[in-house]
Amino acid sequence: MKAILQTLFLLFAGLIISGCGENQKANIETDLSNSEESTINSSERQGQAFIKDDESEPTVLDIAINSENHTTLVAAVQAAELENVLVNAGPLMVFAPTNAAFEKLPDGTVEELLKPENKEKLAFILKHHVTPGNYDKEFLKKFKKLGQASDESITVEVKGDDVYVGGAKIIASIPAGNGIVHVVDQVILPENQTN
Repeated sequence: MKAILQTLFLLFAGLIISGCGENQKANIETDLSNSEESTINSSERQGQAFIKDDESEPTVLDIAINSENHTTLVAAVQAAELENVLVNAGPLMVFAPTNAAFEKLPDGTVEELLKPENKEKLAFILKHHVTPGNYDKEFLKKFKKLGQASDESITVEVKGDDVYVGGAKIIASIPAGNGIVHVVDQVILPENQTN
């Protein structure tokens, strides 16, 4: 079946090109050549996260990138090469530590994690901040635990009107096109950091 579809596609493409005038043929061939060349010359960082789109609702990644309070988080996501994960259809809940939250870590921790040789460990920690779903702060009050993308779970605690996930307090929530970003005041470290 695949071979038949490929043959039909090639015949269809051939008919389109043969039905074009000489100038149109040259333009199509040039476009195809440029497309192949740009694919070859493009950087290794490809995927949905690197497509510019001014019409869709911002993703959880767009929200972080456009926040001056999340530059450390964005640098970490880029170092771990997780951009494409944060733009998928979701829905995703991202617990996004602020720059001040990262500053609470012991001196040198962030710099050490950003090194290329620590990419897997950094990715594991960042995945610990992502949960499938799209729940606002009020709905999160119904949970005792949340399963994270790191394959671990974190506790949910309610203290008065405040909600804490993995010990981090939700200080703001921003809806996104593919989920929700809950801004938190701490980095949520996994119990098992051996990955």
